[in-house]
Amino acid sequence: MRERFADSDSFSRIRPKGGARRGRRTERFDDFEPEHFPADILSAADPSGYGAESAAPAPEGPVQGDRWSTWDQSTPTEMGPEPRPDWVVTELAAVDTELGIVKTGKEADVFLLERGVPGTRRRTLMAAKRYRDAQHRMFHRDSGYLEGRQHKESRVSRAMAKRTAFGKDAIAGQWAAAEFTALCRLWSAGMAVPYPVQITGTEILMEFVGDEDGVAARRLAQFAAEEVDLDDLWEQLGHSLSVLARLGYAHGDLSAYNILVHRGRLVIIDVPQIVDVIANPRGRSFLERDVQNVGAWFVARGLPQTRVDGLVDVLAFDARLD
Repeated sequence: MRERFADSDSFSRIRPKGGARRGRRTERFDDFEPEHFPADILSAADPSGYGAESAAPAPEGPVQGDRWSTWDQSTPTEMGPEPRPDWVVTELAAVDTELGIVKTGKEADVFLLERGVPGTRRRTLMAAKRYRDAQHRMFHRDSGYLEGRQHKESRVSRAMAKRTAFGKDAIAGQWAAAEFTALCRLWSAGMAVPYPVQITGTEILMEFVGDEDGVAARRLAQFAAEEVDLDDLWEQLGHSLSVLARLGYAHGDLSAYNILVHRGRLVIIDVPQIVDVIANPRGRSFLERDVQNVGAWFVARGLPQTRVDGLVDVLAFDARLD
């Protein structure tokens, strides 16, 4: 059995792999474009706990690795935006090898995955984020997240509002699509987020932020003041949040725990609950909370509170809330 971390939300070194590989389902779930939300997401949850039906076993698997590359299982709209980085492996001869777990969380777990072409030096590391089904996750953020969002089918919206088992399965399907869609939009707009490679069912493959040997980048919360350039990180954060605000959004759950810092580069993660600050009746409060929550880390290490308050005003202007 794989050992779990004491801090279930923390990033750490990779743990050894354990357990059987789970199949993934390939339908697209996109709550930003609800017309693409398939009704069959509401079928019975996979007993594996990741919200996807178990795929039928392939008659032949790769000689090495855990599975063939799933690249051809995603449609063009389920692949990352172009131009794609050179490190993205799209060859169909590639195989995926699971190397261990990077992070466990309340809604999803993140695994380290290597995709490479056997017999060549063509390889890359990715983070595989796998959302859990209704029986294996906690919906502690869903209430605010769902405000201002409606499914095209009223029965689905009612079930989601009542948190029935049916509704929770629907919510779980929307989270993966919401994060993938958000990552695509934000990366294309120039925000510092991991590049989204592809989505298959409730598994998102994205850029692994860390070293080539598989050690994940540390969270901002894990750094002491003397380890970082405080002003530079604040400027990077302000730029990314400004990009987000100009698009009309707030992160919705931003803190020093979902910001990574790797070799001086700040990267914002965990964006499935991205909030439309215009459509959501509490949009401005989400924006202010994001800034104040992460700003508290900077203020505790010497940044003046006036700069934090000033950023709130700038972002409200960028989002056309003033």
